Amino acid sequence: MEEWRQCGRWLIDCKVLPPNHRVVWPSAAVFDLAQALRDGVLLCQMLHNLSPGSVDLKEINFRPQMSQFLCLKNIRTFLKVCHDKFGLRNSELFDPFDLFDVRDFGKVISALSRISHHSIAQIKGIRPFPSEDTALNEDDVYRSLEELADEHDLGEDDIYDCVPCEDDGDDIYEDIIKVEVRQPMKMGMTEDDKRNCCLVEIQETEAKYYKTLEDIEKNYMIPLKHVLSPQDMEAIFVNLEDVIKVHFALLRAIDLNMVSGGSGLGKIFLDFKERLLIYGQYCSHMENAQKTLDELIATREDIRIKVEECTMKVQEGKFKLQDLLVVPMQRVLKYHLLLKELLTRSTDRPERQQLKEALEAMQDLAMYINEVKRDNETLKKISEFQSSIENLQVKLEEYGRPKIDGELKVCSIVNRTKQDRYIFLFDKVVIVCKRKGYSYELREIIELQMYKMSDDPMNNRDMKK
Repeated sequence: MEEWRQCGRWLIDCKVLPPNHRVVWPSAAVFDLAQALRDGVLLCQMLHNLSPGSVDLKEINFRPQMSQFLCLKNIRTFLKVCHDKFGLRNSELFDPFDLFDVRDFGKVISALSRISHHSIAQIKGIRPFPSEDTALNEDDVYRSLEELADEHDLGEDDIYDCVPCEDDGDDIYEDIIKVEVRQPMKMGMTEDDKRNCCLVEIQETEAKYYKTLEDIEKNYMIPLKHVLSPQDMEAIFVNLEDVIKVHFALLRAIDLNMVSGGSGLGKIFLDFKERLLIYGQYCSHMENAQKTLDELIATREDIRIKVEECTMKVQEGKFKLQDLLVVPMQRVLKYHLLLKELLTRSTDRPERQQLKEALEAMQDLAMYINEVKRDNETLKKISEFQSSIENLQVKLEEYGRPKIDGELKVCSIVNRTKQDRYIFLFDKVVIVCKRKGYSYELREIIELQMYKMSDDPMNNRDMKK
């Protein structure tokens, strides 16, 4: 078996690639593996899995997508940990561009092989690679990968399917919030029966959810106040206290309405829309909350022990706190789905219009939460750009969202000379910089509203030389 295929299987054993990832398909090509690793996310996640705490996950950009700046930053973080924590020499590693541009993917495979043989990895009981039956003379396999990288942007493939993301909490949510009374819509059921099933599901799942919030507060938030600083408490639990208060009131309103048949459920969700907006803050900080918790558990023995004690009090340790922190986001993004089903079963009901408005309100809420999450991620990205550019006297956040960044050659219209430059493209401007090691020196800010962009504005063959 080729070494790169063995590497893919090793990454699966390290739990950074799913077992059915394309790299193990019979039709897989080496570029499939290279494309999955090019942004550095999986490599950093792999080191964290092998040695928790070795990588500061808060420093990792989990969705760098088209940003060369963020991808290279992730790769450099990986290389630094390999050197400092795993003791690999620089000669045993690779240049960041060997991976990002796939200039020398063989070096990347070689470095990962060394990590697989490291004692830290061996303790995990994961079989290293390559094995003795590895195919020889694989250099030809890695040729032309750089050309493929030019043809395939990181944003083209859904490479983020294999890293932790917000969807990963869905199975946890279903397990925690499952309702015993829930049953499939059977033949012979009347429309009223089907409608009642929807109403019961909304009420029962809300009760289960509120019970979960109470468990988090009673078994985690209160005990951990004795070992965590106020800053760490806020970083991990964000505004969960406020969320709990809102759902105490929401569950009470739902229960009271169900006594009279549930006809006013739409109005309840309309009334609570504004109060549920606090989920924007919670959801946008959830990823950082999990990373903060992971880091504290990895670096503080007293916190690790206390968290484990707390975990055993919640369903006998079935779910970790990291799992439970995902549940609020999963719940708030389920409301529009529950109301949509109820609306379908309320065709001839007088409250149908109100239910329709409630559905639209919860759809708006879901869109708002996702937008706040994206805005928070964007602001973090802009902040990293800002701190890396020398002589920058303006605030980048004033120029809209970042679109793409990378290296290019700039041709002067005065003397036709070409210079290597690094650009950051925003909605409103192009920031032109000169690379200085791992930082950048500002050269020019081009306001896009003053220019018209074209592939070849002068249609001049001389410009193409």
